[in-house]
Amino acid sequence: MTAHDLKPHLSLRGHARSHRSGAVPESSTMPVGAGLSAKRPAQEIEISLAEQLADLAVEALIDEADLSPKPGLVDRRSSGAHTDMTLALMHASALALWPCLRQMAEAAQAYSEIGLPLRAELGRIGREGEVAMLATTGGINTHRGAIWALGLLVAAQALDPQAEPMAVAARAGRIALIEDPAAPVQPSHGSEVRQRYGASGAREQAQQGFPAVLEHGLPQLRRSRAAGASESQARLDALLAIMTALSDTCVLWRAGPQGLKALQSGARAVLDAGGSASLDGRRQLRQLDAQLLQLNASPGGAADLLAACLFLDKAGSL
Repeated sequence: MTAHDLKPHLSLRGHARSHRSGAVPESSTMPVGAGLSAKRPAQEIEISLAEQLADLAVEALIDEADLSPKPGLVDRRSSGAHTDMTLALMHASALALWPCLRQMAEAAQAYSEIGLPLRAELGRIGREGEVAMLATTGGINTHRGAIWALGLLVAAQALDPQAEPMAVAARAGRIALIEDPAAPVQPSHGSEVRQRYGASGAREQAQQGFPAVLEHGLPQLRRSRAAGASESQARLDALLAIMTALSDTCVLWRAGPQGLKALQSGARAVLDAGGSASLDGRRQLRQLDAQLLQLNASPGGAADLLAACLFLDKAGSL
């Protein structure tokens, strides 16, 4: 990592510290390097592996939030199907998770192997991270699924920093298969949807090694880049590819099987029309967005997995 690369990472840590009190920033556009001290040049500051991984995870969350136009989701245009979320809130929530994600990476380094002790520690840190998130957002669940997905991936990457995405995801799956003895037994939207429709959610995606990411999101991201799409267009295509394969419990909760069918078929129509880089694809994307808004359906599960996809894509260059 070069000295030039340090600026965005350091600014994330500065912002994360400033938001531990739960304050939401007035603006969602903060200047890069705002958290840097003017007294010390960036090249003199050492960054630990755990800090680098936390930086990449938070960057993935912010990149996902900023990506536009996302059907039914909070982005730079609007709040999508949400009445309680804004882009500034998504940024603040992501930054508030930096300490939690760093601690998860540090826990993996400390335990150095997959087992119940590491799983229990990750669960404890994750619950504390959720408390910090809810304090920042005023009780709004912005990133609960992302804490689970990115926490596992950060820990798995910390166990072997040079591992390829497939190996990292498989290792995260092994961790996810271990039951956390201290996990509270309480109903959630995801558990209710699984019981009602038999759909697999974030828990199962992780336990299976994130197949929607490895088999759909990452390959599409790379195909679109290779075809000449811009980075934003490639990321939109990756999101759509994940949508085609995921039984998104967020959509099922809000709009039932009808909403899920609309999501999956609509996302496939965009990709079949040439993706978000093509004129026909953009038309299909607008239609999908309008349909999801009409159904009040927000594919939050797919958004969390896009963040996981972007993390794996970036972490491979460490």
